[in-house]
Amino acid sequence: MKLALFDLDHTLLPLDSDHTWGVFTTELGWNDPAEFTQRNDAFYAHYQAGTLDIHAYVRFATRAARERGATAAAQAHARYMKEVIRPRITPEALALVRAHQHAGDTVIIVTATNEFVTRPIAQAFGVKELIAVDLARDASGWITGEIQGTPSFREGKVTRVAEWLAQQGLGWGEVDITFYSDSMNDLPLLEKAHHPVATNPDARLRQLATERGWRILELFPE
Repeated sequence: MKLALFDLDHTLLPLDSDHTWGVFTTELGWNDPAEFTQRNDAFYAHYQAGTLDIHAYVRFATRAARERGATAAAQAHARYMKEVIRPRITPEALALVRAHQHAGDTVIIVTATNEFVTRPIAQAFGVKELIAVDLARDASGWITGEIQGTPSFREGKVTRVAEWLAQQGLGWGEVDITFYSDSMNDLPLLEKAHHPVATNPDARLRQLATERGWRILELFPE
């Protein structure tokens, strides 16, 4: 089986969907602007530096939606998709996904952003398989702010892909994997992939990809 794995933020999208969702909900009046912006930017800096506490971040990032409730959160996310995400899905990114699909590859988005934010985005790309940070839910079915299972972040992406393979009755040796990512946070999965592609890479990943002879793809036009 040929697998085409895609990171999402800054790989298929020219933005960070978790960060921009926070900005969007702040503009809706769901957060204190000064406090939220400061904390959101600090978490994002930790992500870029590879020092993010994913559990603390998910509690922070989902708080506004949790407090507003499922109906209001879903309505806001529909607006977010229309106003923020869909206008930023580029023809180049869509064409890359479609090329793998038309070749018969199994396409999976593998992201460290939570499922609430990313499932509609995966659907907008026409991708059915999503490995995202799964959110624990309470008795009513609404999210609690905690993570269910292994978060798909750094080494956790390797774990989650291995779990997906096991569900298909497959092991690493029975698949041919291409993985597209922009970030050094994804180095563990890039190293597991047969065909790592540094896509719109950050400075550290660009340097490493150059040293190792990995393909470098600039997906977004200037």
